[in-house]
Amino acid sequence: MGLGNIGFPGLIMILVIALIIFGPSKLPEIGKAFGKSLREFKKATTGLASDNEEEASEKKKNLTEAHTEQANSEEKKG
Repeated sequence: MGLGNIGFPGLIMILVIALIIFGPSKLPEIGKAFGKSLREFKKATTGLASDNEEEASEKKKNLTEAHTEQANSEEKKG
C-alpha cells in the first residue's frame, strides 16, 4: 500500500490528527515549512534532471564526432 492509495477520507483523517496534535495555531507554520521544503526539493530535482540532460547531450555529441572521424578516415583509406 503506497501513498497514492490514501484517498480523500484518509487525507481528512490525517488532517484531523494533525490538528489534534499540533493545534490550530501551529498548523499554518507547519504548512508553510512543508511548502518551503517541497519547493526546495523540486528545485533540486529539476537541477539534477537538467544536469543529466546536459551530460547525455555532451556524450551524444562526442559519440557523433567520433563516428564522423571514423567514417572520414575509412573514406580516405578506401
